[in-house]
Amino acid sequence: MIIILLSACHSNDDSDCMKTITIPQFYFINNQSYSYDITQEVPCDFPEPSEPELIEPPELENFSYEVLNFIFTSDTGNNTSRLQFEIKLNNPNDYSVSGVPILTINSDELEFSGSFSNNASISCFEINANSSCILTYDQEESLDLGIINSYELINVQYLLTN
Repeated sequence: MIIILLSACHSNDDSDCMKTITIPQFYFINNQSYSYDITQEVPCDFPEPSEPELIEPPELENFSYEVLNFIFTSDTGNNTSRLQFEIKLNNPNDYSVSGVPILTINSDELEFSGSFSNNASISCFEINANSSCILTYDQEESLDLGIINSYELINVQYLLTN
């Protein structure tokens, strides 16, 4: 009698039941959204996701960088300031990547992060496997909005777009 009762309870037990669900995820880089789906194994009674999940942008693993030069001229004499830099971005992984380099800058005691790639002569939106790319930037900006006295590079990240 006990064996029948235990087997009846076991047959109604769904604790071993698992299913695979698809979880839509999205993130923003430079006001542009990127999305992809991940799969996850969950218990059968786990609800299906109904809304995409906002996540932090994924960073390139094992990424490193080297500042080759970083020059800021607060007043060029032509009513402009000038920012020039070359930063070597390294992808030591066995796969090519697409993404956006994000620089963290301290400017006159204000820290901010952003991409300079859209105005760069070499943007580094892609880096081949076991390779590097030199992010190259040289732009002048009008002093009409005010003089910036300092521009210091704090950090560089490489955020993936696919």
